[in-house]
Amino acid sequence: MTVRVGFLGAGLIATFHSKMLKGSGEDVAWAGVHDPDPDRAKAFAAVSGATVCATEDEVLDSCDAVYVCTWTSEHPRLVSAAVQRGRPVFCEKPLAVDLAAAEALTAEVVASGVVNQCGLVLRRSPAFNLAKALREDPAAGRTMAVVFRDDQYIPTQGQYASTWRGDRTKAGAGTLIEHSIHDIDMLEHVVGPVAEISARSANHHGLDGIEDVMTASLAFADGALGTLTSVWHDVLSRPSLRRVEIFCGSRWIAIEDDWFGPVTWQDPGGPATTVSGETLLAACAERGIATPNPDGDFIRAVRDGTPAHPDVTVALRAHRIVDAAYRSAASGGTPVSV
Repeated sequence: MTVRVGFLGAGLIATFHSKMLKGSGEDVAWAGVHDPDPDRAKAFAAVSGATVCATEDEVLDSCDAVYVCTWTSEHPRLVSAAVQRGRPVFCEKPLAVDLAAAEALTAEVVASGVVNQCGLVLRRSPAFNLAKALREDPAAGRTMAVVFRDDQYIPTQGQYASTWRGDRTKAGAGTLIEHSIHDIDMLEHVVGPVAEISARSANHHGLDGIEDVMTASLAFADGALGTLTSVWHDVLSRPSLRRVEIFCGSRWIAIEDDWFGPVTWQDPGGPATTVSGETLLAACAERGIATPNPDGDFIRAVRDGTPAHPDVTVALRAHRIVDAAYRSAASGGTPVSV
């Protein structure tokens, strides 16, 4: 079965997913694409082979499944339009500009029963999933602490050039919801459930409602503690970069870069082991860790009528923690239970 895929939005992230689809090896055909910027839609079509559509309805009517890759405030409306047609839908993160809208979107999608997936693609990262396996290994001992740093130049410039990320009505807020919702999801995926969060935010670029620094202190349900620092700066030679350190009773684990590593770990009395690229993939295979293409996952779920992962319910959990962080920051750092 050839799955005809449509795109609502034709920017950088839509192009990323289109390339991932091409690399997935799945039987996919590009259907329609629509973007408020006609030139951007034409550029996307020229590379992908999609057909430029004058309206969103044309895209939805011409496809078997659709990617929603617009600015955040449009996600609920467009996901709803897809759901009403029974179309499987891949919604980029975040789901919506705030928790209430994310809850409403999730409820509608779940009630519809359509195949759905969200853009928390780091769930398929070889680096993060190897770190998760190393942490869960009984030989590692009890998880004690995690230190997570995520920095990126502010995406209103450079290769991202998304001025909408400086508009709170379209983005909701700044670096935490728009970028580091990935990090919140990874903290729970790799370390475990967050029970409480305390946060502080700052705004150095002067964009209304768009924080460019967020620091958070997290208490995990199992007693581990963690910190997250998310910052948008102006060093254009540093696109999205992540570093994570996990301290267990008998193991230290570090991640540099968020997909192919390197990942390093060290146990008592032994040298550090570092893997990256092909050696990282081999270490994953040795442990039975699947490293699939997330967009290929979506197409297989559409074709087979099976659940996709991560879905909107996973994204909603991340939204709840993000919302707690913003509430904490608004109160000057008061801890908020999740």
